[in-house]
Amino acid sequence: MYRTWMRYFTPSPLHHRLGLVCLGVGLQHGTLPPVGPRTLDHHVAVVLCAGRGWFTTPDGRRHTVTAPALLWLVPGVEHHYGADPDTGWDEGFVDFTGPAAATYTELGYIEPQHPLVPLTDAGPARAAIGRIARAARRGNPLLEVETAAAVHELLVALRRARADTGADGEPVLAALARDAFLPLSIAEHAARRGMTPAALRAAVRRGAGCSPKDYLLGIRLGRAKELLVATELPVAAVARRVGYDDPAYFSRLFTRRVGLAPARFRDRQIRSVPGGWSTHVPDPAFPPHVDG
Repeated sequence: MYRTWMRYFTPSPLHHRLGLVCLGVGLQHGTLPPVGPRTLDHHVAVVLCAGRGWFTTPDGRRHTVTAPALLWLVPGVEHHYGADPDTGWDEGFVDFTGPAAATYTELGYIEPQHPLVPLTDAGPARAAIGRIARAARRGNPLLEVETAAAVHELLVALRRARADTGADGEPVLAALARDAFLPLSIAEHAARRGMTPAALRAAVRRGAGCSPKDYLLGIRLGRAKELLVATELPVAAVARRVGYDDPAYFSRLFTRRVGLAPARFRDRQIRSVPGGWSTHVPDPAFPPHVDG
């Protein structure tokens, strides 16, 4: 026994220029019949919220699937999957296409080489699918635009929920962010996670779309910008706070990546903010405003 609801539609050529367009959405529950083998000409994100089943990769190997998980079905690649006949599963799916799919793939949000992705939490992705389902009601004049916007939200939710973890089960990106300001090499970061450097690089690439070095650098420079603008700490002190003992090296790195020297960045940002800065936390009922 299973329950299913789905709707498909055809966006116009103009709507395709939004970058992503939704072609269909569905919600299913129970001992669903197997899907495939088949090949599609567009993307499908299948989000499994409960239950278990199986997924066969193009090389013919069958993998066990346990929710929460994501199945990426990509254009031109054969797929074959199904729910366990004893437990069934709870799934939501979204069919989509558009030129922005190539960019999301390049950034690592869509991973053709990893069609089966464990998730830490399917809730946010399921909520995005629910928004698409509500927007897909018949007669909605904003259907194409609302569903396209929600596909972008879905891809972000799935990226956040990927369960790339170290040997201790802790999400890798969260652990790296926590340790970002420590004077550790990539090999030392990997060792703290119980991983090899190669495994760490692969996990960060899947989770953030970049190398561990660039991921850590982004966190460090973001914090440095906050300290430069929101405090009066000398540049050398800012450098030490974000993990650089050599202020000259920090300044060169900051200038190369940001385009301005730290002192110049501070001066420009402070002069561009009307009224300066305050350490007072405003009452939400009486938000601050700028006179004049």
